[in-house]
Amino acid sequence: MKKYNLLSIILLGITLTNCGDTKKNENSLFTFNDSTFKAKYINSDAINLDVANPTTKEIDSIVYFVNENKVGTVKGAKALSFPLKDQKLGYQNLKALVYYDDINAEATARIELGSSIQPKPLTYKIVNTFPHDTLAFTEGLEFYQDFLYESTGQKKDSYFRKIDYKTGKVLNQVNLEDQYFGEGITFLNGKLYQLTWQEKTGFIYDAATLKLEKTFTYTKDVEGWGMTNDGKNIYQSDGTEKIWTTNPETQELMSYINVYAGDTKIKQINELEYINGKFFANVWQKDAIAVIDPKTGSVEQIIDMSGLRKLVKNSTAEVLNGIAYNPKTKTIFVTGKNWDTLFEIKVSE
Repeated sequence: MKKYNLLSIILLGITLTNCGDTKKNENSLFTFNDSTFKAKYINSDAINLDVANPTTKEIDSIVYFVNENKVGTVKGAKALSFPLKDQKLGYQNLKALVYYDDINAEATARIELGSSIQPKPLTYKIVNTFPHDTLAFTEGLEFYQDFLYESTGQKKDSYFRKIDYKTGKVLNQVNLEDQYFGEGITFLNGKLYQLTWQEKTGFIYDAATLKLEKTFTYTKDVEGWGMTNDGKNIYQSDGTEKIWTTNPETQELMSYINVYAGDTKIKQINELEYINGKFFANVWQKDAIAVIDPKTGSVEQIIDMSGLRKLVKNSTAEVLNGIAYNPKTKTIFVTGKNWDTLFEIKVSE
């Protein structure tokens, strides 16, 4: 087993998975020669695509595919070296179309691709502390026009609020119907978007009046967790290692990245905030924030937030969750489910 990045293990509490995670088609006349396959690849590697030919058929040519994209054709039974640097992190489905005796047969396999980047630690400094409602089961946190907005979960007790964060005073509150478990929120183009957990339903409100304008259904069979935007697209997490890109006009879930810290998959990505071109993400049940490259899914930095838990006095406080960036102060606000404190922090290397 490969030696894993200590920072990832300590700060994200990663459970190491079985190293032998390749899959191949055992029923084909040909199979991939996986004797040279690595337990896990990183995106600075190349993979040797090679077909085993146990019945010694005379092969005319082989067409190789990665994730259904043709990556090369060889004459005879030659192997093909394929660099993985431009592939999306996560599982890669391999296919070889083998031509022989005027017919063809297919061989398939699967490998896992992690990141070549090892996360670096970031530190934080507490700038201010503010009161936070201990009854708020925080799911989403975002600034909009100088006010802090917070969404909460739990059926029969889900809502979002407009808050004067300095005092904790609630300026406006919109409650969800009892059947919904509220999740992340984000503001874009004069609209407030809100997710629900397992109900596969989202809501769009007028950002100025907070009146409901539209209810929509998720276009994929996923859960709703965190939400953020980059000024153009919406991004949402689904409780796995995936972060989806969503069309704000149609609410279509268009594509996704897989989040990896080194060669380790990071599941249960939760609340999201887009800050200076990076995703800042809570990981459920972990006292850490992962800083993620939106293009690749690589965790580039990790902030150990475990020190904040020691400052929370409420005995019923649950997990760290909630990240909001204030563009005016250029500071980050963080809290947790049922915490008594909202922390304003600055991060640095």
